[in-house]
Amino acid sequence: MTTINTQQTLNGGQSQAAQQLAGNFDTFLTLLTTQLQNQDPLSPMDSNQFTQQLVMFSQVEQQINTNDNLQSLIALNLSQTANSAVNYIGRSVVMTNGEGSLQTNSDDGTANCDWTYNLASASAGTTLTVKDASGKVVFTKSGNTSAGNNDFSWDGKDSNGNQLPDGKYTLSVSATASDGSAITTTLASKAIVTAVDMSGTTPMLVLGSMEIPLSDVSLVGAPS
Repeated sequence: MTTINTQQTLNGGQSQAAQQLAGNFDTFLTLLTTQLQNQDPLSPMDSNQFTQQLVMFSQVEQQINTNDNLQSLIALNLSQTANSAVNYIGRSVVMTNGEGSLQTNSDDGTANCDWTYNLASASAGTTLTVKDASGKVVFTKSGNTSAGNNDFSWDGKDSNGNQLPDGKYTLSVSATASDGSAITTTLASKAIVTAVDMSGTTPMLVLGSMEIPLSDVSLVGAPS
């Protein structure tokens, strides 16, 4: 998995750096010893100079050890996050960023993606806009104008009636009052977590045909 391979690469780099430092330090000590043995008694070496070099080597060694400890903490955090993500499998999660998963039903071949949008007050006009993962507008229609929660089920067809592929789509809602002022709207969509993708540096929850990070989840329901 990419996460493990990445961590192995980081650990390998730290180990290589430590080995290189150890080799350079041994070489330095060998040269220093040789210089001390062959120095001119009438003009001895400046002790401050090689003391400073010893201190520099010690500081670099401490920095490498600090980096090693930091990588261990990162690895531990990734492991804990992955274990937490696995507990989401089989649970329903709610997103409030407008994202939804278009999924084709294997039984009858129909596709659907469901959202609920809330209008703070009744509107004179409501526009629903669906965008694909690249941000391209693929569908628009007029929505309900009633205050409160309104459901919108999309069949996955664009404005020309063409069936779009399964995947992640985003709904935005624009509503205006009779005087032309904007009405506050909120969005929510719900899906069941079917798996957890750990191939990247951050575990991703698999919701049908799309993946989301844990940070996108606003509410977690009981296991289904």
